[in-house]
Formats: sequence, structure tokens, C-alpha cells
Amino acid sequence: MRAWLQHHRISLVKTVARLLASPFSTLLNVLAIGVALALPVGAFFLLGNLETMSQHVSVEPQLSVFLSANAAKSDIADIAARIKGSAGVLSARFVSRDDAVSELNRIAGMEDVIATLRKNPLPDAFVVTLSTRDSAVVDRLEREFKSLPKVAHVQGDSLWARRLDALLHLGRTAVVLLSIVICVALVAVTFNTIRLQILTQQEEIEVCCLVGATRAYIQRPFLYLGSLLGLLGGCVALAIVLATARILNSDLAQLATLYGADLQLRLPEMSHVFFVFGACTSLGWLGAYWSVSRHLLVFERR
Repeated sequence: MRAWLQHHRISLVKTVARLLASPFSTLLNVLAIGVALALPVGAFFLLGNLETMSQHVSVEPQLSVFLSANAAKSDIADIAARIKGSAGVLSARFVSRDDAVSELNRIAGMEDVIATLRKNPLPDAFVVTLSTRDSAVVDRLEREFKSLPKVAHVQGDSLWARRLDALLHLGRTAVVLLSIVICVALVAVTFNTIRLQILTQQEEIEVCCLVGATRAYIQRPFLYLGSLLGLLGGCVALAIVLATARILNSDLAQLATLYGADLQLRLPEMSHVFFVFGACTSLGWLGAYWSVSRHLLVFERR
């Protein structure tokens, strides 16, 4: 056990010394890995910010039922009863055409527009709040209300929220696919780097094999090398993402003052940071293991 731990320590020290011995080559490899990883990491954190912002927006599933201009009071009462009696309806609020004009008149800049109108063009309407966001229920109620007599149009007010959810889902899928491609590239870069290192130590490896060294003993220094390259690449990727977020936050602060809103990109949480470090280290280890195992397999077949 003591010899095993000692060899781990020696392998780690030699790997660090090997990286420091060729700083320019190490820097190029780490930058290549870090820049590639910055794309999926940055996209992941950007999607997280968008999802957080969308959760702070109040999204009530609603339908606006607009009535025909010739709808009488008896028709309105009948439609109200039909709407409130439908399954999936939480509440229904009637908005008369006069109330709609009054609400529109309170919007800045609309007073002059309304003053030029000869008559009220707005229809009577019901604002229907639904008890669920299930798209199947929303679509069913929309078709049901459209078929009611004296109903001119039905507008789904939460349609934009469903579109936003669909776009976020599409973004998550795109980030996953991009991450897979970048991870494969990272494994390939590590594989090639370790392969070149193996070629420079080929004679030493062959001597170790001849004297009976185990595969784990031979692989250990290269596994440390691949893991360190992945870890350093993850550090560069996070540094790029954090620097980009700080630069964008300075511009977003100016935009937020103009719109009177709180616009700011949240920095990644520590759990996400550790996940990125672990994933990058694991991918580097995988590329190194694949490379050195393939070389040892070729040597054993001779």
C-alpha cells in the first residue's frame, strides 16, 4: 500500500515537472482544450440564466374570449355560464368594451389615439384563467369556446410562454449535442497528446514491460498527464466564461437602467464549477487511458 501511494506521488510530481518542462506546448494544448470547452460551458450557463429569468415572469394560463359586436346581455350571460362550467377553468372575468377603453386610455400615449375614434372599436370579452398549463387542455378549451355562439375570436394569452419553453427545450438539446461533440474532440486531443508523449518514452515503456511491470504501473503517469490537461482546460474554460459574463454584465447594467429592469447574468454556482472540473478531468483521463491502453495492446501483440 505504501509503495502504491509512493508511486502515485512520484507519478504526479513527474507529470507536473514534464508539463513545466515544455511550457509553450503545454500552454497551447490547455488553450485549445479551454477554448473548445468554453462553448458548451458558456451556453449551459446562458441557458440557466434564461430559465431563471423566465421563472420570475408571471405566466398564468389564460384565454381571452372576444364576443361579437351584436352580442346581447342574454348571450353574454349564457356564454359566462358555459365558460365557468367547463372543466379546466379556474375563473372567468368579464371585461366590457367600456372598461377595455378605460384601461387602454390609462396607457401613456394612447389618449390622443382614443380621442380620434368616433366609436368604441373594442369588443366585450372574457378573461378566462385556467387551472392547468397542459397544452392539450388549453387547446381543447380554445376549440370549445370558439364554437360558442356570439364568440368572434379566442386568443391564448400564454401561447408566448409555451413558445419560450419550446425554445428553451430546443436550446438545451442543442447544448447537449454541442457538448457531446466537444467532449469527443477533447478526448481526441488528449489521445493525440498522450500518444506523442508515449512515442517519446517508448523504449522506457518497453523495458518496464520486459521486467514485469503491470499495466496500471505503466499507465499511471500518462493518466495523470491526461487528467491534468483536462483540469487545466476546464480552468481556462471557466475563466473565459466568467470574464465574458463580467463584460456583458457591465453592458447589461446600462441597458437595465434604460428599461428599469434587473438584467444581470448570474455567475455559476460552486456545484456547477466542481461539476465542470470533474467532467473535464474525467474526459482527459479517458483520452489518456484510451491512448496508452491501445499502445500497450499493440506492444503485447508483438
